[in-house]
Amino acid sequence: MLPNKSWRSATLGLGGNLGEPRRAMAEALRALDARPDCRVRAVSRLYRTPPWGKTDQDWFFNACAKVETTLGPETLLETCLEIERAMKRVRKERWGPRTIDIDLLTFDDLSIVSDALHLPHPRMTERGFVLMPLADFAADLSVRGRTIREWLNEADVTGIDVADENLDWWRAQG
Repeated sequence: MLPNKSWRSATLGLGGNLGEPRRAMAEALRALDARPDCRVRAVSRLYRTPPWGKTDQDWFFNACAKVETTLGPETLLETCLEIERAMKRVRKERWGPRTIDIDLLTFDDLSIVSDALHLPHPRMTERGFVLMPLADFAADLSVRGRTIREWLNEADVTGIDVADENLDWWRAQG
């Protein structure tokens, strides 16, 4: 980490439904937190959620996290993708089953549209499985002119349940 780099705030969405997704998400968060250029500052409760998009698959576990980082948004995204690859994430089909998924949801108040990255995440405001955990620590975060709380009030949250109330669930996984 270069001393002249400042810490910036980002939010991440995590999920999975193959193998041990709860353990995989905890491992991914601990991997980020162990880096000198990232600090996990808040993690939501753990949620059990029905599949979205492709519904003929197992239910998911989902969570969100707030990180502070000295990385730029593209580098943070690449770091998350590297963690997925290290954890044997295979991308076979859109919205299909996965061992781990880490999405960069927001990065400060930046709006970016490029081949590699869209910020804020283009579908985050449509997804209850993102909005519910994100509201645990960022209900007042503004995305596209509305707060997470406001987006959540209109979101479909059918079937989404809290799987673990403990905000340190990610530290307790071994």
